[in-house]
Amino acid sequence: MKFLFILSIILFSLTGCGNSKNNIENSQENINSVGQKLPVQNISITRTATDKNTEHEAEIGHYSSPITLKEEGRQQNISISCGVLNGTVVPPGETFSFINTLGQPTPERGYKKADVFDSRGNIVKGYGGGNCQISSTLYNAVLATPNLTVVERYEHSRDVYYVPDGKDAAVSYSSNVDFRFRNDTPFAIKIYSSTDTNNVNISIVKIYYE
Repeated sequence: MKFLFILSIILFSLTGCGNSKNNIENSQENINSVGQKLPVQNISITRTATDKNTEHEAEIGHYSSPITLKEEGRQQNISISCGVLNGTVVPPGETFSFINTLGQPTPERGYKKADVFDSRGNIVKGYGGGNCQISSTLYNAVLATPNLTVVERYEHSRDVYYVPDGKDAAVSYSSNVDFRFRNDTPFAIKIYSSTDTNNVNISIVKIYYE
């Protein structure tokens, strides 16, 4: 009996333990084969052009007009309207409207009465006096910019002092006289407008990505 017991132990050692070791090794190989517990690998990413797209601006048109009439209400109106217009973006193919962009010049918005022309060329007082200098300055900036198409523009009922003859753009909210242009460039444009005590300045920039 002792002999049979010892023989059984020897046989178990030769079969069971050996198979367990092989099974563990095989199990480790299987784990590795399915991607578990593998060391972290450094992955190289190739960026495409879209990953590097950063917005840029480049000036494509500019115009400045002088302020010689130092009327307080007019100066305030010009300052308010330049602030509203500043930063306006016109996508490609879209049409810009001065009246729609700036809105009605009302006292609730801070506008004052200043000199304006009526339809007969008479000087009268009206809210938003001075806005026509901004629209006329913008008109000349548009003329200086390639591929911007003027679709609506009217001259004043009398000559103005801040732009050359025939280069003005009247606007009137009461009679729906507007200044409009279309962006026929392949890119969006942005309008920058500013004023000081001496000038109205307007720049037109293109927006592009690279």
